Amino acid sequence: MEERLTPPPDRIGLGSFRSVAAVCICGVFAFLNLYVTQPLLPLLEHIFNASKSAVGLTVSASTLGVALSAPILGALAEQTSRKRVIVTSTLVLAVPTLLAATASGLHVLVFWRLLQGLILPGIFAITITYIGEEWDHHAVPIVMSIYVSGTALGGFMGRMIAGVSAERLNWRWSFLLLGVLTLLGALLIARWLPEEKRPIPRGESTSVADQLGAMLRHFRNPQLLATFAVGFGMLFALVGTFTYITFHLADAPFHLSTEALSYLFAIYLIGLIVTPAGGYLVTRIGMRSGIAFAIGACLAGALITLSHSLWVVVLAGLGLVCTGVFIAQATANSFLRVAAPAGGRASAAGLYICCYYIGGTVGGVVPAYVWSLGKWPACVALIACLLAVTLVIALVGWRMPRAEHPASS
Repeated sequence: MEERLTPPPDRIGLGSFRSVAAVCICGVFAFLNLYVTQPLLPLLEHIFNASKSAVGLTVSASTLGVALSAPILGALAEQTSRKRVIVTSTLVLAVPTLLAATASGLHVLVFWRLLQGLILPGIFAITITYIGEEWDHHAVPIVMSIYVSGTALGGFMGRMIAGVSAERLNWRWSFLLLGVLTLLGALLIARWLPEEKRPIPRGESTSVADQLGAMLRHFRNPQLLATFAVGFGMLFALVGTFTYITFHLADAPFHLSTEALSYLFAIYLIGLIVTPAGGYLVTRIGMRSGIAFAIGACLAGALITLSHSLWVVVLAGLGLVCTGVFIAQATANSFLRVAAPAGGRASAAGLYICCYYIGGTVGGVVPAYVWSLGKWPACVALIACLLAVTLVIALVGWRMPRAEHPASS
């Protein structure tokens, strides 16, 4: 029988409001830029006279960049200040965001989106590790869920700003405004995020090759392998759903405009409520039951999007997809602390982020090919099959180690 994470109420210490708010803000500014072109895809398809798969690269390029750099940044960050990496990455991220506004063509825009993705793991992969190290293990699921709520808010804000700006001004203003906001975010994080309490290793001679070798040893850990697979499947589902449903809803019988498609992502705000609640639920029912609940909700939501009612598609279908993915993300991030060794949590988080965003990259491209077979219903069938496989992997692979349930700590 699976054990529960049920400490007495006085054992769940979240710390100061400022410290919790700071990691939430990290989530906001990590995801402010990541998916901004999703509501713009039908518009970009028209402006650049390109195919769906070509404009879809503006989403996949950023997720591919994340996948490529996350394990390297995770390995290098084992011996440096977490806060310094997060603040520096947020500041540098503003540069390609602003430069994307100057793109002369689709290929140039895709390049700047790739560069954005290469920088982003310095924010969220390191923030995941920061949370796991700075809070007591009883509080980690709740703090992690608050961080994921920040990512939901950031994801909504980025898409909303991009869609409204593109509709009322032009698409270049979307990146200009987001670049300025990212600069402000770097200053806010530098001011609010507390310095880490853990000692920073100094004077050690571990080479980059040794760090990468230690990172690769994570692939011998079946629990981590299952967690990496969960990450792949969940972001595939989220990106595949929210990228290709824009084409579905821009077509008959819905005929939504670019601005209306940006409002569609307001459903992400559901994460502000359900993710902290889900984090608390996971402390009661256990991580394995929690991940099964999350994947099941996402699967149900994907199937509901086949409805012919816009309100049912958005509120029930996309709402459940968001709920499932956000709770799964918070739970998987929390499980990394359990499954990874104490000296390898940043590199494990980097590998998880890598697999997660490989899933997002594939999810941004592959559904374009099944779209030609059966449009949105074919995309839903693909997403549903992958979620079912992900559920099986999670149930088989997530065997809770006793280290997660200390009797007296």
